[in-house]
Amino acid sequence: MVIKKKDLKEMLFVDIETVSEQPAYDQVPSELRAVWAKKAARLLRIPDGEELAHTDIAAAYDDKAGIFAEFAKVACITVGYLTKVKRGQQPILRIKTFAGHDEGAVLGDFCKLMDQHFDDPTSNYLCGHNIKEFDVPFLCRRLVIHGMRLPRLLNIAGKKPWQVQHLVDTMVLWRFGDYKNYTSLALLAATLRIPSPKDDIDGSQVGSVYWKDDDLDRIVTYCEKDVITVAQIAMRYAGAPLIPADKIEIIHPEIRKRDE
Repeated sequence: MVIKKKDLKEMLFVDIETVSEQPAYDQVPSELRAVWAKKAARLLRIPDGEELAHTDIAAAYDDKAGIFAEFAKVACITVGYLTKVKRGQQPILRIKTFAGHDEGAVLGDFCKLMDQHFDDPTSNYLCGHNIKEFDVPFLCRRLVIHGMRLPRLLNIAGKKPWQVQHLVDTMVLWRFGDYKNYTSLALLAATLRIPSPKDDIDGSQVGSVYWKDDDLDRIVTYCEKDVITVAQIAMRYAGAPLIPADKIEIIHPEIRKRDE
């Protein structure tokens, strides 16, 4: 199997949702606005020397800034883990979310959980979809920006591939050595015949829901569903039964509100 059954109980399934640091480009600090203007030109493939209109720069910020750790922040981190049960018993998947407008507090709560329960890279695992390319680097960069210590499972700078085997990426595993294509979480779940509930938002709408609708609860629900799907994919990879809905326990978070 791609994942050993015995390792499932040592996995922390994770997904993050990120949004731009500011609601609009004009509110970005001046020193970062100039840098974003150059980045926007590259993203839009504007030839060197050609001036980019302010409206295009601002639109690019709305559309793309949320995925770059230098211009974005973590709004929500959802984790899941399987309860350790006796042989033959069905484990319970517990889902817990850290969310709020105070990114430092969200990151701190997440790191505290990792330090207390998932602190050994030789026996614990961090599992997610595309976490090697997105979630893990994003979290590490934001922790550095906040001057916070990296948990041991995230302290991977300069490590060799065989030193980061505790990072289990469900997308990378699906490649089986093929690096040509990106496989979305939704496509992989459908391919593996894993039920995935319909969402009222997708990743491209998270920023708008956060800044315009001020509805972090919807983002939390979206993130929770992704973590449940990741956990089910891991079960499938391990050749284990999928987790029944009545064995999924969601611990609803107390969302840290935006400072007035």
